[in-house]
Amino acid sequence: MTTQKPVVTLSAYENQVHKAGRLWAGMALAIMLMIPAAICIYFDAWPPLSALLKALVGVLPMYWTVGIIEVFTFVPMLGTGGSYLGFVTGNLTNLKVPAALNALQAANVRAGTEEGDVISTIAIASSSIITTLIIALGVFLLGSLQPVLESPALKPAFDNILPALFGALGVVFISKNPKIAIAPLLFMVVLFMLVPSLSKSVSILVPVGALIAIGVARVLYKQGKLGKKA
Repeated sequence: MTTQKPVVTLSAYENQVHKAGRLWAGMALAIMLMIPAAICIYFDAWPPLSALLKALVGVLPMYWTVGIIEVFTFVPMLGTGGSYLGFVTGNLTNLKVPAALNALQAANVRAGTEEGDVISTIAIASSSIITTLIIALGVFLLGSLQPVLESPALKPAFDNILPALFGALGVVFISKNPKIAIAPLLFMVVLFMLVPSLSKSVSILVPVGALIAIGVARVLYKQGKLGKKA
């Protein structure tokens, strides 16, 4: 006797977002590739193929790995529209994911729902627009702002922006379910204490922490400590 797999049907909203997301993501990719191509055509300066391949060999495996891992890690949190927009505009770990999670928390909406998808998309779009405006403003005011930004008094603040951002979000989400959060938290604290240089590998270690949390949640659920067992 064979069992049929459940058929996953997408809502009208999800179908529309996928259609628009694929179109605009494809256009964005084409524009990104056209910029270096246009520069090479204009200046008639093409890099030797051997030098290009040699440079790509050193960085592509890492970017492919991180890119694949980030899709599986961030898409469930960002939703359909948020994922398309976030991966096109970039800076996911530092900005887009915290913005989306903070918006979901403020709206009291769960990730993975249609409402969460809308909230996440709005948050990432707003973050992208504000980031672009701030960068544009910074470019125009760079001359006058440079002495302030390079001030030794502000250097510790700039060095701790990311820890402060994720620390604030961490308090909120850890307090929601400390049973799940304690294992990846302890693992990362011990790991970074033993190997401080790994702090530069955040993109790879975030999915590791997510897998640990999923594993712990599964064990606790099976033991009946997170709700009723199936």
